[in-house]
Amino acid sequence: MNVNADPDGKLVSALVRGVSILRCFSSKCQELSAKELMDLTGLPKPTLFRLTDTLCELGLLRYSERLSKYVPGLGLLQLSSPVLTRMALRQFARPHMQALADLTEGQVQLAVGHKRRLCMVELANGMGNTVFRQEIGVPISLSRTATGRAYLLGMAEDDRKAYLQDLQRNDPQRAAWLEQRLTDARDDFARHGFCRSHGDLHREIESIAVPMSQPQDGELWVFAVSVPVFSPMYARLETDLGPRLRTLVRSVESVLGASGLT
Repeated sequence: MNVNADPDGKLVSALVRGVSILRCFSSKCQELSAKELMDLTGLPKPTLFRLTDTLCELGLLRYSERLSKYVPGLGLLQLSSPVLTRMALRQFARPHMQALADLTEGQVQLAVGHKRRLCMVELANGMGNTVFRQEIGVPISLSRTATGRAYLLGMAEDDRKAYLQDLQRNDPQRAAWLEQRLTDARDDFARHGFCRSHGDLHREIESIAVPMSQPQDGELWVFAVSVPVFSPMYARLETDLGPRLRTLVRSVESVLGASGLT
């Protein structure tokens, strides 16, 4: 986040800069040098080193002498624990997800989103699964995945329009492409009750996604199942896999309703 994009002055600039350093790391970028962090954040060298020293002292960052680079610290993992623990829905969903993953020999995913952030929070892999094995905590593309488009359709209309308007300003070509994909997603959802990925992110994998009918405490949850395009289940997306995924979602919603968590 750009500190200068805070006209009301509500943000603590040092905290924003520290978080901007941590956000440079991802599942695809796990080791970064000081020079790389300076390039990514735009922070001057003295400021960067003050912040990295503080983050290392707090255990949120660690300097690897072997790599001569910074790596995420175990403190970040500890911070994620209360986030995952409070999500009781994961525990309710897990058995249903595993059963479907075993049946399809694919992968079943559960994501949760708030505003414009969408994140993987649970995974179930079937025996013999050859789908790419993602990690919990990985951010999910709102535009290039079935899960992301299902999430966008589940957003409040004003929020979705604002997102598309911002995308139009920053990348008109991508915005036009996404508008078409959302039209396809609406059609799929009306006809089949799910959104599909069309292989936009991983060409060899097809995914379908179904959002829960209502947000839970301000967060919208989306279930998805992924299978390789060479899997026998690929030809049965509409007739078999889609109905099974919809049943999974409705089953979880039923359990939540009975537990009083909805």
